[in-house]
Amino acid sequence: MKYKELADKIFEQGKDRFEDMEVYVEKTKAIEIAVFNGEIDKYNISDTEGLSLRGIYDDKMGYSYTEKVDESSIEMLIEEAYENGKHIDALEKEIIFSGSDEYKELDNFSKELHETPLEDKIEFTKALEKAALDLDPRIVAVSYCMYNEIENSKYLVNTKGLNLEDSGNLAYAFIMVVAKEGEDTKTGSSYVISKDFAEFDYKKLAREAVEEALSLLGAKPIKSQEYPVVFRNDAFAELLGAFQSVFYAERVQKGLSLLKDKIHEPIAMKKFTLVDDPFVEGGFNSSPFDGEGTATYCKKIIDEGVLKTYLYNWKTATKDGVKSTGNGHRDSYKSSITTSTTNLYVEEGDKSLEEIFHSVDSGVYITDLQGLHSGLNPVSGDYSLSAHGYEIENGKIKRPINQITIAGNFFETLMDIEEIGKDIRVSMNGVASPSIKVKKLAISGE
Repeated sequence: MKYKELADKIFEQGKDRFEDMEVYVEKTKAIEIAVFNGEIDKYNISDTEGLSLRGIYDDKMGYSYTEKVDESSIEMLIEEAYENGKHIDALEKEIIFSGSDEYKELDNFSKELHETPLEDKIEFTKALEKAALDLDPRIVAVSYCMYNEIENSKYLVNTKGLNLEDSGNLAYAFIMVVAKEGEDTKTGSSYVISKDFAEFDYKKLAREAVEEALSLLGAKPIKSQEYPVVFRNDAFAELLGAFQSVFYAERVQKGLSLLKDKIHEPIAMKKFTLVDDPFVEGGFNSSPFDGEGTATYCKKIIDEGVLKTYLYNWKTATKDGVKSTGNGHRDSYKSSITTSTTNLYVEEGDKSLEEIFHSVDSGVYITDLQGLHSGLNPVSGDYSLSAHGYEIENGKIKRPINQITIAGNFFETLMDIEEIGKDIRVSMNGVASPSIKVKKLAISGE
Protein backbone atom coordinates (compact mmCIF):
# COMPACT_ATOMS: atom_id res chain seq x y z
CA MET A 1 0.00 0.00 0.00
CA LYS A 2 1.16 3.54 -0.77
CA TYR A 3 0.93 4.63 2.90
CA LYS A 4 3.30 1.89 4.05
CA GLU A 5 5.83 2.83 1.39
CA LEU A 6 5.60 6.50 2.35
CA ALA A 7 5.94 5.67 6.05
CA ASP A 8 9.03 3.56 5.37
CA LYS A 9 10.63 6.48 3.55
CA ILE A 10 9.83 8.82 6.44
CA PHE A 11 11.35 6.35 8.90
CA GLU A 12 14.47 5.94 6.79
CA GLN A 13 14.98 9.69 6.45
CA GLY A 14 14.17 10.43 10.09
CA LYS A 15 16.24 7.70 11.76
CA ASP A 16 19.06 10.14 12.57
CA ARG A 17 16.65 12.48 14.34
CA PHE A 18 14.40 10.09 16.26
CA GLU A 19 14.74 6.92 18.29
CA ASP A 20 11.20 5.81 17.39
CA MET A 21 8.60 7.15 14.96
CA GLU A 22 4.95 6.68 14.14
CA VAL A 23 2.94 7.63 11.06
CA TYR A 24 -0.84 8.04 11.26
CA VAL A 25 -2.92 8.61 8.13
CA GLU A 26 -6.61 9.49 8.11
CA LYS A 27 -8.87 9.74 5.09
CA THR A 28 -12.44 11.04 5.42
CA LYS A 29 -15.30 11.49 3.00
CA ALA A 30 -18.36 13.41 4.16
CA ILE A 31 -21.72 13.84 2.46
CA GLU A 32 -24.01 16.64 3.65
CA ILE A 33 -27.52 17.11 2.26
CA ALA A 34 -30.05 19.62 3.59
CA VAL A 35 -33.48 20.49 2.23
CA PHE A 36 -35.60 23.61 2.71
CA ASN A 37 -39.02 24.20 1.17
CA GLY A 38 -38.68 21.24 -1.16
CA GLU A 39 -35.35 22.37 -2.59
CA ILE A 40 -31.79 21.30 -1.85
CA ASP A 41 -30.48 23.94 0.55
CA LYS A 42 -27.08 22.37 1.15
CA TYR A 43 -25.20 19.80 -0.85
CA ASN A 44 -21.59 19.10 -0.06
CA ILE A 45 -19.25 16.19 -0.67
CA SER A 46 -15.80 16.61 0.84
CA ASP A 47 -12.71 14.40 0.76
CA THR A 48 -9.90 15.06 3.22
CA GLU A 49 -6.64 13.23 3.73
CA GLY A 50 -3.93 13.95 6.24
CA LEU A 51 -0.81 12.43 7.76
CA SER A 52 0.77 13.02 11.15
CA LEU A 53 4.21 12.08 12.40
CA ARG A 54 5.17 11.47 16.01
CA GLY A 55 8.82 11.00 16.90
CA ILE A 56 10.68 10.42 20.19
CA TYR A 57 14.14 11.59 21.10
CA ASP A 58 15.60 12.27 24.57
CA ASP A 59 12.26 11.14 26.06
CA LYS A 60 10.51 14.00 24.25
CA MET A 61 7.70 13.54 21.74
CA GLY A 62 7.61 15.75 18.67
CA TYR A 63 4.55 16.18 16.44
CA SER A 64 3.93 17.36 12.89
CA TYR A 65 1.26 16.87 10.24
CA THR A 66 0.45 17.61 6.61
CA GLU A 67 -2.45 17.46 4.16
CA LYS A 68 -0.01 16.76 1.36
CA VAL A 69 0.37 13.01 1.70
CA ASP A 70 3.35 12.35 -0.57
CA GLU A 71 7.14 12.32 -0.58
CA SER A 72 7.39 16.10 -0.96
CA SER A 73 6.30 16.46 2.70
CA ILE A 74 8.87 14.12 4.25
CA GLU A 75 11.58 16.65 5.06
CA MET A 76 9.10 19.17 6.46
CA LEU A 77 7.42 16.53 8.65
CA ILE A 78 10.71 15.39 10.16
CA GLU A 79 12.08 18.88 10.80
CA GLU A 80 8.84 20.22 12.26
CA ALA A 81 8.43 17.24 14.58
CA TYR A 82 12.05 17.58 15.69
CA GLU A 83 11.75 21.32 16.38
CA ASN A 84 8.39 20.83 18.05
CA GLY A 85 9.86 18.22 20.40
CA LYS A 86 12.63 20.60 21.49
CA HIS A 87 10.08 22.85 23.18
CA ILE A 88 8.20 20.13 25.05
CA ASP A 89 8.52 20.57 28.82
CA ALA A 90 6.03 17.90 29.84
CA LEU A 91 7.18 15.72 32.71
CA GLU A 92 4.91 12.82 31.71
CA LYS A 93 6.65 10.27 29.55
CA GLU A 94 5.06 9.45 26.20
CA ILE A 95 5.70 6.26 24.27
CA ILE A 96 5.27 4.86 20.81
CA PHE A 97 3.46 1.60 21.36
CA SER A 98 4.92 -1.67 20.07
CA GLY A 99 1.54 -3.37 19.69
CA SER A 100 -0.93 -5.62 21.49
CA ASP A 101 -0.90 -9.42 21.40
CA GLU A 102 -4.05 -9.60 19.29
CA TYR A 103 -6.66 -7.39 17.68
CA LYS A 104 -10.30 -8.26 17.19
CA GLU A 105 -11.49 -8.40 13.59
CA LEU A 106 -14.25 -5.86 12.97
CA ASP A 107 -16.24 -5.08 9.86
CA ASN A 108 -17.17 -1.44 10.37
CA PHE A 109 -17.76 -0.59 6.73
CA SER A 110 -21.19 -1.06 5.15
CA LYS A 111 -20.76 -1.66 1.45
CA GLU A 112 -24.53 -1.38 0.99
CA LEU A 113 -24.61 2.12 2.51
CA HIS A 114 -21.65 3.18 0.38
CA GLU A 115 -23.27 1.85 -2.79
CA THR A 116 -26.76 3.28 -2.15
CA PRO A 117 -27.21 5.87 -4.92
CA LEU A 118 -26.83 9.49 -3.90
CA GLU A 119 -30.16 10.19 -5.60
CA ASP A 120 -31.88 7.91 -3.07
CA LYS A 121 -30.38 9.86 -0.18
CA ILE A 122 -31.48 13.17 -1.68
CA GLU A 123 -34.99 11.84 -2.31
CA PHE A 124 -35.19 10.53 1.26
CA THR A 125 -34.34 14.00 2.62
CA LYS A 126 -36.90 15.71 0.40
CA ALA A 127 -39.57 13.13 1.28
CA LEU A 128 -38.82 13.58 4.99
CA GLU A 129 -39.53 17.31 4.85
CA LYS A 130 -42.68 16.89 2.75
CA ALA A 131 -44.07 14.14 4.98
CA ALA A 132 -43.64 16.32 8.07
CA LEU A 133 -45.37 19.31 6.49
CA ASP A 134 -48.23 17.16 5.22
CA LEU A 135 -49.00 15.46 8.54
CA ASP A 136 -50.82 18.30 10.28
CA PRO A 137 -51.84 21.85 9.29
CA ARG A 138 -50.36 23.12 12.57
CA ILE A 139 -46.87 22.24 11.30
CA VAL A 140 -45.91 25.60 9.78
CA ALA A 141 -42.22 25.03 9.04
CA VAL A 142 -39.37 22.57 9.03
CA SER A 143 -36.35 24.26 10.63
CA TYR A 144 -33.84 21.54 9.82
CA CYS A 145 -34.03 18.56 7.52
CA MET A 146 -30.71 16.91 6.81
CA TYR A 147 -28.88 13.72 5.92
CA ASN A 148 -25.17 13.32 6.69
CA GLU A 149 -22.86 10.42 5.95
CA ILE A 150 -19.24 9.88 6.93
CA GLU A 151 -16.67 7.38 5.66
CA ASN A 152 -13.43 7.22 7.60
CA SER A 153 -10.25 5.20 7.06
CA LYS A 154 -7.25 5.24 9.37
CA TYR A 155 -3.83 3.71 9.03
CA LEU A 156 -1.15 3.50 11.72
CA VAL A 157 2.41 2.23 11.29
CA ASN A 158 5.52 2.70 13.43
CA THR A 159 9.18 1.78 13.71
CA LYS A 160 8.36 -0.91 16.29
CA GLY A 161 6.66 -3.05 13.66
CA LEU A 162 3.05 -1.99 14.20
CA ASN A 163 0.96 -1.91 11.02
CA LEU A 164 -2.79 -1.38 11.50
CA GLU A 165 -5.68 -0.35 9.31
CA ASP A 166 -9.41 0.20 9.88
CA SER A 167 -12.28 1.81 8.01
CA GLY A 168 -15.92 2.48 8.77
CA ASN A 169 -18.94 4.47 7.71
CA LEU A 170 -22.09 5.78 9.33
CA ALA A 171 -25.08 7.93 8.38
CA TYR A 172 -27.57 10.00 10.33
CA ALA A 173 -30.63 12.07 9.54
CA PHE A 174 -32.22 14.80 11.64
CA ILE A 175 -35.44 16.79 11.35
CA MET A 176 -36.84 19.64 13.45
CA VAL A 177 -40.36 20.93 12.87
CA VAL A 178 -42.27 23.98 14.10
CA ALA A 179 -45.88 23.65 15.27
CA LYS A 180 -48.11 26.69 15.75
CA GLU A 181 -51.53 27.04 17.36
CA GLY A 182 -52.72 30.60 17.93
CA GLU A 183 -49.73 32.49 19.31
CA ASP A 184 -48.12 29.35 20.70
CA THR A 185 -45.22 27.80 18.78
CA LYS A 186 -43.25 24.70 19.73
CA THR A 187 -40.58 22.57 18.08
CA GLY A 188 -40.18 18.81 17.85
CA SER A 189 -37.36 16.75 16.47
CA SER A 190 -36.34 13.23 15.58
CA TYR A 191 -33.26 11.49 14.27
CA VAL A 192 -31.89 8.16 13.12
CA ILE A 193 -28.29 6.91 13.25
CA SER A 194 -27.38 3.80 11.30
CA LYS A 195 -25.21 2.27 8.60
CA ASP A 196 -28.25 0.44 7.20
CA PHE A 197 -30.08 2.74 4.80
CA ALA A 198 -33.20 0.56 5.13
CA GLU A 199 -33.59 2.03 8.65
CA PHE A 200 -34.01 5.54 7.23
CA ASP A 201 -37.81 5.55 7.31
CA TYR A 202 -38.89 9.08 6.43
CA LYS A 203 -42.53 8.48 7.45
CA LYS A 204 -41.53 7.29 10.93
CA LEU A 205 -39.06 10.13 11.45
CA ALA A 206 -41.54 12.77 10.31
CA ARG A 207 -44.27 11.34 12.53
CA GLU A 208 -42.03 11.32 15.63
CA ALA A 209 -40.97 14.95 15.14
CA VAL A 210 -44.51 16.14 14.42
CA GLU A 211 -46.03 14.26 17.35
CA GLU A 212 -43.46 15.72 19.73
CA ALA A 213 -44.04 19.28 18.52
CA LEU A 214 -47.82 18.97 18.74
CA SER A 215 -47.67 17.36 22.18
CA LEU A 216 -45.74 20.37 23.52
CA LEU A 217 -48.32 22.96 22.42
CA GLY A 218 -49.79 24.68 25.43
CA ALA A 219 -46.76 23.94 27.60
CA LYS A 220 -46.41 26.01 30.77
CA PRO A 221 -43.94 25.99 33.68
CA ILE A 222 -44.51 23.81 36.72
CA LYS A 223 -44.42 24.91 40.36
CA SER A 224 -40.87 25.22 41.73
CA GLN A 225 -39.96 22.39 44.10
CA GLU A 226 -38.18 19.02 44.19
CA TYR A 227 -39.72 16.29 42.03
CA PRO A 228 -39.00 12.71 41.08
CA VAL A 229 -37.61 12.96 37.53
CA VAL A 230 -37.71 10.52 34.63
CA PHE A 231 -35.13 11.28 31.94
CA ARG A 232 -36.01 10.12 28.44
CA ASN A 233 -33.30 7.81 27.10
CA ASP A 234 -31.64 10.34 24.77
CA ALA A 235 -31.85 13.14 27.37
CA PHE A 236 -29.98 11.08 29.99
CA ALA A 237 -27.44 10.05 27.32
CA GLU A 238 -26.79 13.74 26.60
CA LEU A 239 -26.26 14.44 30.32
CA LEU A 240 -23.96 11.44 30.69
CA GLY A 241 -21.96 12.46 27.63
CA ALA A 242 -21.44 15.94 29.05
CA PHE A 243 -19.83 14.43 32.17
CA GLN A 244 -17.91 11.53 30.61
CA SER A 245 -14.55 13.26 31.12
CA VAL A 246 -14.80 12.58 34.88
CA PHE A 247 -13.77 8.99 34.06
CA TYR A 248 -10.58 10.01 32.19
CA ALA A 249 -7.39 9.23 34.10
CA GLU A 250 -5.85 12.52 32.98
CA ARG A 251 -8.63 14.46 34.71
CA VAL A 252 -8.26 12.33 37.84
CA GLN A 253 -4.48 12.83 37.92
CA LYS A 254 -4.86 16.59 37.60
CA GLY A 255 -7.40 16.75 40.43
CA LEU A 256 -10.19 17.68 38.01
CA SER A 257 -12.41 14.72 38.84
CA LEU A 258 -14.06 13.83 42.13
CA LEU A 259 -13.49 10.16 41.32
CA LYS A 260 -9.90 10.23 42.58
CA ASP A 261 -9.25 7.26 44.91
CA LYS A 262 -12.75 5.88 44.23
CA ILE A 263 -11.78 2.67 42.37
CA HIS A 264 -13.69 -0.32 43.83
CA GLU A 265 -16.03 2.04 45.68
CA PRO A 266 -19.78 2.46 45.00
CA ILE A 267 -20.47 5.67 43.06
CA ALA A 268 -23.92 4.82 41.64
CA MET A 269 -26.98 2.82 42.63
CA LYS A 270 -26.51 -0.97 42.51
CA LYS A 271 -28.51 -1.53 39.30
CA PHE A 272 -26.38 0.95 37.32
CA THR A 273 -23.71 -0.44 34.98
CA LEU A 274 -21.80 1.79 32.57
CA VAL A 275 -19.97 0.15 29.66
CA ASP A 276 -17.33 1.34 27.20
CA ASP A 277 -17.62 -1.03 24.24
CA PRO A 278 -15.55 -0.54 21.06
CA PHE A 279 -17.26 -3.48 19.35
CA VAL A 280 -20.85 -2.20 19.19
CA GLU A 281 -22.19 -2.97 15.74
CA GLY A 282 -22.91 0.30 14.01
CA GLY A 283 -21.36 2.29 16.87
CA PHE A 284 -20.03 5.82 16.44
CA ASN A 285 -16.54 4.84 17.53
CA SER A 286 -16.27 1.08 16.97
CA SER A 287 -12.66 0.13 16.23
CA PRO A 288 -10.24 -2.72 16.96
CA PHE A 289 -7.50 -0.27 18.01
CA ASP A 290 -7.27 3.20 19.55
CA GLY A 291 -5.37 6.31 18.49
CA GLU A 292 -2.07 4.87 19.72
CA GLY A 293 -2.51 1.42 18.18
CA THR A 294 -3.53 -0.29 21.42
CA ALA A 295 -6.07 -3.09 21.04
CA THR A 296 -9.45 -1.96 22.31
CA TYR A 297 -11.64 -4.10 24.53
CA CYS A 298 -15.05 -3.97 26.18
CA LYS A 299 -14.89 -2.76 29.78
CA LYS A 300 -17.34 -1.92 32.54
CA ILE A 301 -16.41 1.48 33.96
CA ILE A 302 -19.12 1.12 36.59
CA ASP A 303 -20.26 -2.41 37.39
CA GLU A 304 -23.44 -2.65 39.48
CA GLY A 305 -22.72 0.73 41.00
CA VAL A 306 -19.01 0.16 41.72
CA LEU A 307 -16.30 2.16 39.89
CA LYS A 308 -13.98 -0.39 38.26
CA THR A 309 -11.53 1.63 36.16
CA TYR A 310 -10.48 4.99 34.81
CA LEU A 311 -9.89 5.36 31.09
CA TYR A 312 -6.24 5.50 30.08
CA ASN A 313 -3.98 6.29 27.17
CA TRP A 314 -0.31 5.32 27.45
CA LYS A 315 0.89 8.63 28.92
CA THR A 316 -1.60 8.51 31.81
CA ALA A 317 -1.22 4.75 32.22
CA THR A 318 2.56 5.04 32.55
CA LYS A 319 2.08 7.71 35.20
CA ASP A 320 -0.16 5.39 37.25
CA GLY A 321 1.96 2.29 36.59
CA VAL A 322 -0.82 0.46 34.74
CA LYS A 323 -1.62 -0.54 31.16
CA SER A 324 -3.55 1.60 28.70
CA THR A 325 -7.26 0.72 28.53
CA GLY A 326 -7.26 1.35 24.78
CA ASN A 327 -8.82 4.80 25.12
CA GLY A 328 -6.08 6.86 23.50
CA HIS A 329 -7.87 9.22 21.14
CA ARG A 330 -7.16 11.50 18.20
CA ASP A 331 -9.77 14.04 17.14
CA SER A 332 -8.04 13.99 13.75
CA TYR A 333 -4.61 13.58 12.20
CA LYS A 334 -3.93 17.18 13.32
CA SER A 335 -4.39 16.51 17.02
CA SER A 336 -2.20 15.06 19.75
CA ILE A 337 -3.22 12.02 21.78
CA THR A 338 -5.94 12.63 24.36
CA THR A 339 -8.47 10.30 26.04
CA SER A 340 -12.01 9.44 25.06
CA THR A 341 -14.63 6.75 25.36
CA THR A 342 -15.44 4.47 22.44
CA ASN A 343 -19.15 3.55 22.52
CA LEU A 344 -20.37 4.52 25.99
CA TYR A 345 -23.70 3.12 27.15
CA VAL A 346 -25.78 2.37 30.24
CA GLU A 347 -26.86 -1.27 30.47
CA GLU A 348 -30.60 -1.73 30.11
CA GLY A 349 -32.81 -2.48 33.07
CA ASP A 350 -36.05 -4.47 33.11
CA LYS A 351 -38.75 -1.76 33.16
CA SER A 352 -40.71 -0.32 30.27
CA LEU A 353 -41.13 3.45 30.19
CA GLU A 354 -44.82 2.98 31.08
CA GLU A 355 -43.87 0.89 34.12
CA ILE A 356 -41.45 3.60 35.23
CA PHE A 357 -44.21 6.22 34.87
CA HIS A 358 -46.50 4.05 37.00
CA SER A 359 -44.02 4.39 39.89
CA VAL A 360 -44.41 8.20 39.88
CA ASP A 361 -47.33 9.85 41.68
CA SER A 362 -46.24 13.41 40.95
CA GLY A 363 -43.13 14.11 38.92
CA VAL A 364 -41.50 15.35 35.73
CA TYR A 365 -40.54 13.61 32.48
CA ILE A 366 -37.55 15.38 30.87
CA THR A 367 -37.24 14.99 27.10
CA ASP A 368 -34.79 17.77 26.25
CA LEU A 369 -31.87 19.50 27.97
CA GLN A 370 -30.25 22.75 26.88
CA GLY A 371 -27.07 24.52 27.90
CA LEU A 372 -25.03 21.35 28.37
CA HIS A 373 -21.80 23.16 27.48
CA SER A 374 -22.32 26.15 29.75
CA GLY A 375 -24.66 24.97 32.50
CA LEU A 376 -22.53 22.35 34.17
CA ASN A 377 -19.23 21.92 35.99
CA PRO A 378 -17.44 18.60 35.31
CA VAL A 379 -15.14 19.13 38.31
CA SER A 380 -17.83 19.56 40.98
CA GLY A 381 -20.50 17.62 39.09
CA ASP A 382 -23.03 20.43 39.54
CA TYR A 383 -25.46 21.19 36.73
CA SER A 384 -28.25 23.69 36.15
CA LEU A 385 -29.93 23.22 32.79
CA SER A 386 -32.92 24.58 30.91
CA ALA A 387 -35.29 21.77 30.06
CA HIS A 388 -38.71 20.86 28.82
CA GLY A 389 -40.88 17.78 28.96
CA TYR A 390 -44.08 16.73 30.67
CA GLU A 391 -45.71 16.64 34.08
CA ILE A 392 -46.45 13.15 35.42
CA GLU A 393 -49.47 12.67 37.64
CA ASN A 394 -50.74 9.36 39.02
CA GLY A 395 -48.38 7.40 36.76
CA LYS A 396 -49.41 9.09 33.51
CA ILE A 397 -48.41 12.05 31.36
CA LYS A 398 -50.64 14.97 32.38
CA ARG A 399 -49.48 17.98 30.35
CA PRO A 400 -46.44 19.51 28.60
CA ILE A 401 -44.13 21.80 30.58
CA ASN A 402 -41.46 24.29 29.51
CA GLN A 403 -39.44 27.23 30.82
CA ILE A 404 -38.07 25.14 33.66
CA THR A 405 -34.57 24.64 35.00
CA ILE A 406 -33.37 21.40 36.56
CA ALA A 407 -30.52 21.54 39.05
CA GLY A 408 -28.54 18.75 40.62
CA ASN A 409 -25.17 17.09 40.97
CA PHE A 410 -24.09 14.37 38.56
CA PHE A 411 -22.53 12.17 41.25
CA GLU A 412 -25.58 12.50 43.48
CA THR A 413 -27.83 11.78 40.50
CA LEU A 414 -26.01 8.47 39.90
CA MET A 415 -26.63 7.48 43.53
CA ASP A 416 -30.27 8.63 43.38
CA ILE A 417 -31.25 6.50 40.37
CA GLU A 418 -34.29 4.37 41.24
CA GLU A 419 -35.30 2.73 37.96
CA ILE A 420 -33.59 1.88 34.67
CA GLY A 421 -35.63 1.28 31.54
CA LYS A 422 -35.21 -1.26 28.75
CA ASP A 423 -35.55 1.26 25.91
CA ILE A 424 -31.87 2.00 25.16
CA ARG A 425 -31.20 4.52 22.40
CA VAL A 426 -28.08 6.16 21.02
CA SER A 427 -28.09 9.94 21.36
CA MET A 428 -26.69 12.33 18.76
CA ASN A 429 -23.50 12.57 20.88
CA GLY A 430 -22.84 8.84 20.40
CA VAL A 431 -23.67 7.91 24.02
CA ALA A 432 -26.52 5.43 24.59
CA SER A 433 -28.88 5.06 27.53
CA PRO A 434 -32.29 3.72 28.47
CA SER A 435 -34.77 5.98 30.25
CA ILE A 436 -33.75 6.66 33.86
CA LYS A 437 -35.79 7.55 36.95
CA VAL A 438 -34.09 9.68 39.60
CA LYS A 439 -35.42 9.98 43.17
CA LYS A 440 -35.59 13.80 43.10
CA LEU A 441 -34.18 16.92 41.48
CA ALA A 442 -34.76 20.61 42.13
CA ILE A 443 -37.01 22.09 39.44
CA SER A 444 -37.37 25.85 39.05
CA GLY A 445 -40.48 26.91 37.20
CA GLU A 446 -43.24 29.31 38.13
